[in-house]
Amino acid sequence: MPKKHLFPLIAFILFLSSCAPKTSINSPAPKTPLTRTYHIKEEISLVNHGKKTPDQQNLWVALIQSISPYQEVRSRKISPDNYTLLTDEYGNEYAEFNFANHPPNTTIKVEIEYEIAVNEIFYDLSNCEGELIDGYISPELHIESANPQIVKIAKNLSPNGTICEQARAFYDYVGDNLHYTHNRNDWGAQATLGFMGSDCTEYASLLIALSRADGIPARYFEGILYLDEKTSDIAYTQHAWLDLYLPGVGWAAMDPTLGRMETNRDHYFAHYTPDHIIVTEGRNPSTLRGSSYITHLYWPGNSTKISIDALTWEIALLEK
Repeated sequence: MPKKHLFPLIAFILFLSSCAPKTSINSPAPKTPLTRTYHIKEEISLVNHGKKTPDQQNLWVALIQSISPYQEVRSRKISPDNYTLLTDEYGNEYAEFNFANHPPNTTIKVEIEYEIAVNEIFYDLSNCEGELIDGYISPELHIESANPQIVKIAKNLSPNGTICEQARAFYDYVGDNLHYTHNRNDWGAQATLGFMGSDCTEYASLLIALSRADGIPARYFEGILYLDEKTSDIAYTQHAWLDLYLPGVGWAAMDPTLGRMETNRDHYFAHYTPDHIIVTEGRNPSTLRGSSYITHLYWPGNSTKISIDALTWEIALLEK
């Protein structure tokens, strides 16, 4: 699951854990045989444990958006309603709240409710030929695609074959070689080459890094997962996955975390299951300042003490 961070600056950054998807003009439309509708409620509680009111306090909350062909937001309600909408370099949208008037020993609650339709998507990989798009192949923080070890692994795994076959080789390598565990800190792709365990952020980051090292465009998503009897024991609600850009196909979804077991391997390769709900695109959105889903800043930090005591999600399936 995406990570939790605490940075003790004069302000505090706390995590409790785009560009709209592009398709090639020559790519066939993906098949969407199933749509699921969800009611989602996100609740955030900020508690002032100190003895003073902060001079300044801001909360940024990433908002779920309509992203074709994956999901459509049919309704959204945000409380309190005194917020400003912002957009980052990826096209992610945020509600920015100013809670400077936060009395000591009180709690402020933010509630956001959505109704969202999510599509299942199958991709036809039978014609994996054509050009790749520009971009999405550069190394970045936590996606160290220029790391010599990662470059060597990518080269060894993809000497021949189509780009779709190379992508599958990278996907299988991640599933075969990483050991799943929950990590509190954010490590990224390079750290998986050691002996530490990995969670969804590392699984997605390594697959992106291997793909970018081989010139295959890849992008990272964080969101939430509707858990059922098949997934509740193998994942968390807060989740990360990715898209690879495949010639003749366009952007194709991959979830190497849920696909880490052999019995699930085919199901999560080039198949977007309608239990995935995107919140943000990008491994390092600037607005989140190294966090996921939310960022919280307040000051002065030496005389006030404010914490986010809860970030919860309720996800109800409205229809099958």
